[in-house]
Amino acid sequence: MTQQRARQEAERRWIVLGTDGRHVSIGRDSDPSPEEIEAAEAALLAQGHGGWLAVTSGAYWSRRARLEVLEVRRLGAPATAFAEAAAAFQQRRHARLAEIA
Repeated sequence: MTQQRARQEAERRWIVLGTDGRHVSIGRDSDPSPEEIEAAEAALLAQGHGGWLAVTSGAYWSRRARLEVLEVRRLGAPATAFAEAAAAFQQRRHARLAEIA
C-alpha cells in the first residue's frame, strides 16, 4: 500500500450532517472549536433544520474504500434518525462519485 493511499484510508473529517444527507466539512486536520460547533448549530437552527456533528473516517473520494460516518452529537432537533441521515449521505456521495468517474 502506498503512503498516499494509507493516508486517505486513515483520513478523518468533521462534518455537519443534515437529515437529508447533505453535509459540510468543518475540520480535517484539527478538531472544530466549541465556537465553530455552536455557529454550525445556530446556522442550522436559523434555517429551521437540525442535524449532527459527525466524523467520517476513510477515503472520502474513493469508490472502493469504505467510508464510515460516526455520530458525535445532535445539533438542534433533527427530524430523522442519524442512521437515516448517514444512509442518505452515503447515497449522495456514491451518486457524486459516479458523476465524476
